[in-house]
Amino acid sequence: MEPALHGILLAFGLILPLGVQNIFVFTQGVTQPSLGKALPATITAAICDTVLIVLAILGLSLIVLQFEWLRIVLLVGGILFLIYMGKVIWTSPAANIKGEKALPVKKQIVFALSVSLLNPHAILDTIGVIGTSAMKYDGQEQVLFAVACIVVSWIWFFGLAIIGANLKKIHIPTGIFILFNKCSAIFIWGTALYLFIGVF
Repeated sequence: MEPALHGILLAFGLILPLGVQNIFVFTQGVTQPSLGKALPATITAAICDTVLIVLAILGLSLIVLQFEWLRIVLLVGGILFLIYMGKVIWTSPAANIKGEKALPVKKQIVFALSVSLLNPHAILDTIGVIGTSAMKYDGQEQVLFAVACIVVSWIWFFGLAIIGANLKKIHIPTGIFILFNKCSAIFIWGTALYLFIGVF
């Protein structure tokens, strides 16, 4: 059971901090007219995390960690993406928060793919931390570790969407959600700055 417990604790530790992926899934729970309408974003984010975890444990982490230039390319691409995402979230109008212009299924999926696969934190944390941590296990223990990480990811994203949907039901003033968007954008820009300093 040690590998499973290790996977659970590690996955929670990596996924808990507020990030672009979490913000997007939570926001879909708030903006969509029902929880079911937010499932495309939620499921896409969870699948992307599953794919990254499996690839990391299969050895992709060894490849990325061996090539410094590849790590820098991922970081620079991620920084540019975070700057763009911060702008999108900052300028989101109140109408989006009220659900009057909720994202359609296709845009939810595309957006969830981008915040999951172009997010340097998601990639580097998964590859650099989960991938390397999995190396201490073999065979069935490694499978237990991987499954634990994946289960935590799925529970977390569904939990975010459910919380967002329930917050909408208690009629929190629109201004609060606008403030949430502004704070989220500032956090995302701060993350981009932190990554930039780390690169250079």
